Amino acid sequence: MSIPKERHYSDRVGWLRAAVLGANDGIVSIASLIIGMAAAGATLAGVLTAGAAGAVAGAMSMAAGEYVSVSSQKDTEHADLARERRELDANYEFETRELAEIYEARGLSTALAHEVAQKLMHHDALAAHARDELGFSTVNAARPLQAALTSALTFLAGAGLPIIASLMAPRHAISVVVAAGSLVALGLLGILSAKVGGSRPRVAVVRVTVWGLMAMAATAAVGWSFGVAGT
Repeated sequence: MSIPKERHYSDRVGWLRAAVLGANDGIVSIASLIIGMAAAGATLAGVLTAGAAGAVAGAMSMAAGEYVSVSSQKDTEHADLARERRELDANYEFETRELAEIYEARGLSTALAHEVAQKLMHHDALAAHARDELGFSTVNAARPLQAALTSALTFLAGAGLPIIASLMAPRHAISVVVAAGSLVALGLLGILSAKVGGSRPRVAVVRVTVWGLMAMAATAAVGWSFGVAGT
C-alpha cells in the first residue's frame, strides 16, 4: 500500500511570492499614481494616461526585476553545485565525513550518521550535499521565467482595478473612490494570499492595507503640493 503524497504550503512559495508581490504592487503603485495626478488637478484623460502608462511600465519593470534577480539566484546555485561537484571528485571520503557530521549534529548517533551519509552518497552524492549542506530544495528552486511572467501578469491585474475605479468615479471624487476601492482590493488580496499560504488573514490584511494607505497618502500630498505650486 503506497502512502499518499502530502501537499504542503511551501510547494507554493515560488509562484505565490511573485503573484502577491505583483498584484500588491500593481494596486498600490497605480492607485497612488492616479490619486497623485488627481490631487494635482489633472484632467480625466491625464489621469487615465498616467495610469495606463504606469501599468505597462510597472509590469515590464516587475518582469525584468524578477527575471534578473531570480536568474542571479539560479546562477549562484549553479556555481555552488559546480564547486561541490569538484570537491566530490577531489575528496570523496572527506565529503562523506562532512555529510555524516551534519546528520550527527541533527541528532543521529555517530554510527548511524555515517551509515546514512554513505548510503545517500552512494545513491546521489551531489543531491545529498545540495540538499543537506547547501540547503537547496526543489520546492524553492529558482525559476526566472515563471517569476517574471507571474509578476508581470499579476501587476497588470492589480493595476486594472484602480484604473477601472477611476473610470467609474465622479470627476470630483476620483481620489476617494480609487483609494477606497484599492484598500478593499488590498484587503481581499491579503485574505487570499493568507489562505493560499496558510497564514493568518488578519495579519496579512493589516500588513497590505497599512502600507497601501501610506503610499496613497504620500502621493496625494505630492500631487496636491505640485498642483498648488502650479496655480
